[in-house]
Amino acid sequence: MILPIYAYGSKILKKKALPIGHDFPNLRELIDNMWETMYNANGVGLAAPQIGQAIRIFIVDTSQLDEEEETDEKGIKAVFVNAEKLEETGAPWMYEEGCLSIPKVRGDVSRQPSVRLKYLNEKFEECETTFDGVNARVIQHEYDHIEGKLFTEQLKPVKRRLVKRRLESIKKGLVDVEYPMRFR
Repeated sequence: MILPIYAYGSKILKKKALPIGHDFPNLRELIDNMWETMYNANGVGLAAPQIGQAIRIFIVDTSQLDEEEETDEKGIKAVFVNAEKLEETGAPWMYEEGCLSIPKVRGDVSRQPSVRLKYLNEKFEECETTFDGVNARVIQHEYDHIEGKLFTEQLKPVKRRLVKRRLESIKKGLVDVEYPMRFR
């Protein structure tokens, strides 16, 4: 089922999400709905707070980028439950990011090129993996969502001022998108 994506200004996007247990009800259905919602909106990542759930789950599918961009990196498709960031390394690099919760707003964000995470996969198997490049960036972006942070908070002050009106319009529901959204 395609779920509405919560828009910029929704309080849930600013809450730190809570861990879940293996007995979380309908987890498989939730994950399936997240995949369907993300693909419907042409996203490469989606965190549970973006669909109104203040829990520590996010999904990433950067394998789609393999077809769009020439890169040596191999994309990933994965579910991250109760992720914990262990380490970020490397010289920070700028890259233009966007967000399904903040449609039609993009901006350069500086992130380190490598991140090591401890997490559970959808089968609740414990994993510890290092991700690099675009994979790391998408994971860091989604991880920020479960920490209650948005990419717009990392924009340079000039860019933040430039997008302020668009952000206010999104808060008011004055944005045209091709996927269902929920405002406030």
